[in-house]
Amino acid sequence: MNSNTDLHFALEAKYYTSPDLFEKERSSLQSKTWLFACHESEIPNEGDYYAFELCGENLFVIRGKNGQERTFYNVCQHRAHQLVKSKGNCRLIICPYHSWTYELEGKLRSGPNLNAVQNLDRDGIKLQQVKTENFHGFIFVNFDANASGMDEWFPGVRESLAEYVPDLPLLKPMQWIEIPEKCNWKTSVENHSECYHCQINHKAFSEGVIDPSTYDIQPQGYCLRHTTQMNKFEAMTYDVDLSIPHATDYTTFLLWPMFAFQVYPGNMLNTYHWRPHDADHCTVWRGWFSINGEFDEVIDKLAVQDRATTVAEDIRLVESVGRGLKSRGYKPGPLVVDPACGVNSEHSIMHLHRWFREAIEL
Repeated sequence: MNSNTDLHFALEAKYYTSPDLFEKERSSLQSKTWLFACHESEIPNEGDYYAFELCGENLFVIRGKNGQERTFYNVCQHRAHQLVKSKGNCRLIICPYHSWTYELEGKLRSGPNLNAVQNLDRDGIKLQQVKTENFHGFIFVNFDANASGMDEWFPGVRESLAEYVPDLPLLKPMQWIEIPEKCNWKTSVENHSECYHCQINHKAFSEGVIDPSTYDIQPQGYCLRHTTQMNKFEAMTYDVDLSIPHATDYTTFLLWPMFAFQVYPGNMLNTYHWRPHDADHCTVWRGWFSINGEFDEVIDKLAVQDRATTVAEDIRLVESVGRGLKSRGYKPGPLVVDPACGVNSEHSIMHLHRWFREAIEL
């Protein structure tokens, strides 16, 4: 609970609209926080790899001989050619340019005519690695080699998520939904991180899923933890098996800055992850998860309902804010920070802004 009675104002518009500040974010905030790469189901077997982009860098995660996931910059240490594309499987990582060959663990193994190079230190030539962690099957990376582990960043989240989603070890992506938004990524994350707007704008969510009177958001390390109860059973828009522990609970874990686990009543897991493109554009990826990734009619209907209601409503909201932030008529107003917290308070935005300022200043 926040006991601070001082006024807290929204961030200045430049933090959302300035291309220069966006580039500064890449070298500070985005390069020193835990960012989502992929789900482990993309690389189930030894030698499986998955290429992706983060912060303007091309990377790939690969499963090694010992089963460990490692992430490398997708660049050969010879003359900088890209090593792999998309996804696939390999016994060795071979550069298409000159066939320099690396072990799955990143060490240089061979290359044409390398024996002719005098005083070559092969052991010193390795693919450059990025810090990687598996969080319940979700693979995250951090460009900061000295970064603390995710359990230190997000204390208690690993345990709580497993408690709220009993089938978590069996879950795989059933579907991914790509949502382009014409706004700064922080605008979208902030909208996700308060429910002050929910009863006004999200009728299906507020009346057919949750009970807004029980809604609250509290920081848990660098996580914003949303908690509430489901609405009356007869008001729910889908069936819920009440025999499962926490079946009547709704919770979200926003792992700052750009990923969220969302658990709908009925222990149904879905995720958000944000991909910033520039100061004015981002993509939100929504993942829906089922046992072994198999089609589940209840989950599919909820995903369809979510896209048609909450997602569509949020797109209109964040894109309107994106336009408004560019207006000369905008002056940042005070946040509604209620010491009692609750659904009609923006204390969660106060925490996001503090974390953002700290990351940018560092």
